[in-house]
Amino acid sequence: MDRRNFLTTSLATSAIPFLNVNAAQKDKKVKLAFIGVGLRGRNHVEQAIYRDDVEITAICDIDPDAIKRTLAITQKANRKDPAVYGKNDNDFINMLKRDDIDGVVIATPWEWHVPMSVESMKAGKYTAVEVSATVTLQESWDLVDTYEKTGSHCMILENVCYRRDVMSVLNMIRKGMFGEMLYAHCGYQHDLREVKFNDGKNFYGGGVEFGEKAISEAKWRTQHSIDRNGDIYPTHGLGPVAHWLDINRGNKFNYLTSTATKARGLHKHIVDKGGADHPNSKVKFKLGDVVTTTIQCENGENIVIIHDCNSPRPYSLGFRAQGTEGIWMDDNKSIYLQGKSPKAHAWEPFKPYQEEHDHPVWKTHAQTAEKAGHGGIDFFVLRAFIESVKNKVAPPIDVYDAAAWSAISPLSELSIARGSSPVEIPDFTRGKWKTNKRIFGLTENY
Repeated sequence: MDRRNFLTTSLATSAIPFLNVNAAQKDKKVKLAFIGVGLRGRNHVEQAIYRDDVEITAICDIDPDAIKRTLAITQKANRKDPAVYGKNDNDFINMLKRDDIDGVVIATPWEWHVPMSVESMKAGKYTAVEVSATVTLQESWDLVDTYEKTGSHCMILENVCYRRDVMSVLNMIRKGMFGEMLYAHCGYQHDLREVKFNDGKNFYGGGVEFGEKAISEAKWRTQHSIDRNGDIYPTHGLGPVAHWLDINRGNKFNYLTSTATKARGLHKHIVDKGGADHPNSKVKFKLGDVVTTTIQCENGENIVIIHDCNSPRPYSLGFRAQGTEGIWMDDNKSIYLQGKSPKAHAWEPFKPYQEEHDHPVWKTHAQTAEKAGHGGIDFFVLRAFIESVKNKVAPPIDVYDAAAWSAISPLSELSIARGSSPVEIPDFTRGKWKTNKRIFGLTENY
């Protein structure tokens, strides 16, 4: 899960196969366009280019270097050069007017996600947007309202939903092995100090610059740590947990409370690496180093989410699934099931359970997925979008998921600003959660 390994897949890999399509669909080409082809966007381009059933018709980015690197990828794969857009911030709108685009993949700075997704849906395109999908509460409603008005699907590209262990746990939960679910723990605990700062030459680290003097994510992402105090990146942990607990499909989020520690890590990093006299040592960061959010669900479960990205620490999403019959924990990769585990009150390794209850999509595609970024999960999430476009069906992670999961950010900010008081989480489905059926993780399709 090292961010430096976004582009680990070899272009020598053969075309990725796809499942369960009829003869007509096998010959159909899905025509994709990409808005934002920086590191993350190029990772998606590489995943798409391996598929014989995908054409990349257009790319858009205001950074000429990003365009140059993307064209090098398509040329190396002997693909036709896509049309290029990027004359200004709004040139993506001109791209969306094309009639040779079935789906659009958006991997841009967060504040552009909703404006671009809305325009894409209005243009009648299937839309895939990177995490988090929204920044403000109103933006979550904008996504939902646009979908309901246009009927154009929007999928949040939450790749951790496809992590092999959490999908095995999902499989076990749906088999009833944990009994009735009570509690889930998750988060984003990842030292991002060298993501938020660089030297203006290297994508990660090497200096303590951000904003205009930096490149890549440090150019825009660090500003959120200056302006905001809340869980500003909740979906990596929350997405899988929402599937475990059937959120928006028989269950919903009701309210949350959030707390934040003092902010020390980013300032200390600047002083440690750049010295106390560096101009950035005077920057005041609003984001607490550790933000803890607790969600109460309609069916009585609690979820705890931790955001911890400014401190020296190993990577962990801190997953924990707990029910009336047992518990699984990510950090020690262990499990305890009442009446099944060999010793009372003692952990046992999770690996045998993961192998026994491995999800069908992993059983089918493990060998191919292992060549993809982030331990293989990037393969699955983009594949799900492409297959949804090809089959003209709702994506397994839909606009209501995008709205609800991403809304935790602004709502956690509001709770902290109000002294950690409870804040209601809107029902973006407008009551449809009561009858909505599960989509994600039911079959070997996607």
